[in-house]
Amino acid sequence: MSGNTVTLHRMLKTTPEKVFRAFTDERAIASWLPPYGFLCTVHEMKPETGGTFRMSFHNFSTGNSHSFGGKYLEIKPNELLKYTDQFDDPNLPGEMVTTVVLKKTIAGTEINIKQEGIPAAIPVEFCYLGWQESLDKLTRLVEPEIPDA
Repeated sequence: MSGNTVTLHRMLKTTPEKVFRAFTDERAIASWLPPYGFLCTVHEMKPETGGTFRMSFHNFSTGNSHSFGGKYLEIKPNELLKYTDQFDDPNLPGEMVTTVVLKKTIAGTEINIKQEGIPAAIPVEFCYLGWQESLDKLTRLVEPEIPDA
């Protein structure tokens, strides 16, 4: 972590296709992206280069929420997602850029995430911890192989 950037790395025991789907399916991303204690509503999601998205995270303890949206800058199915994020709250100005790189390995999928431009009002350590929780939830979503009975 440096300044207003976080970087994360994980190895997931699943395919890049399944991880990519978790980032581009509304129901999936709503289940794993919000850190523990938050719920997510996806208002709009068009996961294509130039497409946009809008979401809200709801604090289950307080009932408060914050909304944000962005634009998909670059998408290579099962390999790369690059998108912007911007909070609706004027106290959290600026635009973040998140890059997600997926690579098939002998063990499954290597995932590297870099989020840049985190607003100064958000301690980068909290952002990093939030991503840790989100990636834990992502792992629990994509690693199980559950057959249709």
